[in-house]
Amino acid sequence: MRLHVWLVLLSLALCGVIVNGQTTTSVQQQQRPRRASSATPASDTTGVPSGAGDEVDEGDVVRVDTQLVTLPVVIRDESGRPITGLTASSFRVYEDDCPQQVATFATSDAPFEVALLLDTSGSTREEINLIRGAAYAFIESLRPGDRVALLSFHTTQDDRGNRRATIGVQSYLTDDRSGLREAVQNIGASNGTPYYDALERVVNEVFRDPPRPELRGRRALVALTDGVDSTSVADFASVRAHLLQAGLLAYFVQVDTEDFVEDRLLANCQDERTLRLSLAQLERYRRIFDPRADREDYADFCRMGSFERMAISRSLYELARQEMGHLARDTGGRTFAVTDLHAASNALAEVAAEIGRQYSLGYYSSNKLHDGRFRQIRVEVPGLSGAQVSAREGYETTKG
Repeated sequence: MRLHVWLVLLSLALCGVIVNGQTTTSVQQQQRPRRASSATPASDTTGVPSGAGDEVDEGDVVRVDTQLVTLPVVIRDESGRPITGLTASSFRVYEDDCPQQVATFATSDAPFEVALLLDTSGSTREEINLIRGAAYAFIESLRPGDRVALLSFHTTQDDRGNRRATIGVQSYLTDDRSGLREAVQNIGASNGTPYYDALERVVNEVFRDPPRPELRGRRALVALTDGVDSTSVADFASVRAHLLQAGLLAYFVQVDTEDFVEDRLLANCQDERTLRLSLAQLERYRRIFDPRADREDYADFCRMGSFERMAISRSLYELARQEMGHLARDTGGRTFAVTDLHAASNALAEVAAEIGRQYSLGYYSSNKLHDGRFRQIRVEVPGLSGAQVSAREGYETTKG
């Protein structure tokens, strides 16, 4: 029995809490002044003062002594139906099994800001109307007060006649539904996919300014895409870091274009129907899957055999699916696989519904070490038997 008590006390000490008849947070956290906010502070429901300091939201790398970790959460019952009406006191948050004090809290009624990225390249070029229809369905499924920015790909031509795929911001964040419908009507097709560059633009341009207090943890990227990049300057590692630092949830409606693309990759290069893997795609494949090969081995798509083309394409598609899955899990979002664009409308409507059901929690970590390690997060709702909790899995701290 003494050993058991000693282990409990040791666990509490390691978690950075003080035991004096009750569990409290560190003195440093208790002394932080409250921050004025139109979102519901945790003290409104728990009686414990909320924290203050610089916010990092869902940053991949954070300094946890002065920065807020925000945590979007969806709660469902045993049948998968969303549970609403919860308060901050309903939740228990643990970081590496150590209890954390909820410092900020926003209900599912708070507004959301969404960047909607529509991939209009590859096999989708011939089905722009279906993409428009899916975008309309998504916008109409959002709640009054939610704001949307719209991005898509299109092709531009320079003075020398060179054509390239670029990113168009059709609309910045707005809740003007008629204006958004007009923006959707303006989207066009593209002969390339600057997918990573588009994600960077979402972070650097659409969500450049810090969120208002009521929007902490309530910003999202929603992308309708197959996730296979062909022309970007940015790479996946930098995109992932920037999305996490910006605190964006990432939702992906994954359109299956693999068979369509593969069929055209195998055609003769003289056939006007042929799709070619870009030099950027070939180099990315070489760097990741065949790093010992010379660049010249992947410099001419048309000289490659059918088997080699097919193997490269399948590897890039599988990599894209893995990347979208990682981003969704890391940020607390989800992926929705659809076989074609006809099913995309339902998937986007489901994304909109989930966004509207999310709670947003925030806490200051009791672990003040800057050890560069991954911190695992766990959220529980003790008063709800059988509740299903969807939340991000953790975050990384900086070293030093």
